[in-house]
Amino acid sequence: MKDEIQKPYFVKLLNDVDKEYRNFTCYPPKEQIFNAFCLTPYSKTKVLILGQDPYHNPLQAMGLAFSVNEGVQLPPSLINIFKELHDDLNIAQPANGNLTPWAKNGVLLLNAILSVRKNSPLSHSSFGWEKFTDTVISLLNKKEEPMVFVLWGSYAKSKKPLITSLKHFVIENVHPSPLSAYRGFFGSKPFSKINAFLKLTNQEMIDFRLKE
Repeated sequence: MKDEIQKPYFVKLLNDVDKEYRNFTCYPPKEQIFNAFCLTPYSKTKVLILGQDPYHNPLQAMGLAFSVNEGVQLPPSLINIFKELHDDLNIAQPANGNLTPWAKNGVLLLNAILSVRKNSPLSHSSFGWEKFTDTVISLLNKKEEPMVFVLWGSYAKSKKPLITSLKHFVIENVHPSPLSAYRGFFGSKPFSKINAFLKLTNQEMIDFRLKE
């Protein structure tokens, strides 16, 4: 990404984000905007789970898609993810919604838009984040090692054209939100499918357990 972050659009993007954080309450905390990349480097990425933009309520967003800080009430979509995790792999639903252990285990929890203004979903969608994260997805597509791309919901599925390599495995489904989870997310067994593919391609499987 060295060339990408020097491009004029990215420099302007960072300036726009900096201005927003100075003038408004924004999430995640500024130092956690690139948390996903810090916890899951390119060479270690085996799975991409793609979100749209960060949680926009206080204390929730922490730079990882779908994840929330410890001690924060679980959002509805994350509750449904944990329900499916239990039904799929018999992992008890944790009270804690911090998905950092997944990130450290090779799951890139990437939002397409990496910042948001308080109580204003998609408020930073015009800043240029998607140009940056589309490049990330395209670079992951070029990885030699086969990996899994998890696209939940119509927005995430719109990024499928960026995944052209036949060596990778794409999991598509409805979003885990309460509005759509009962239309196919429940019972889809994405976690066992991820590990089955990793095992098939001679890679270490993901430990999806979290602290209680």
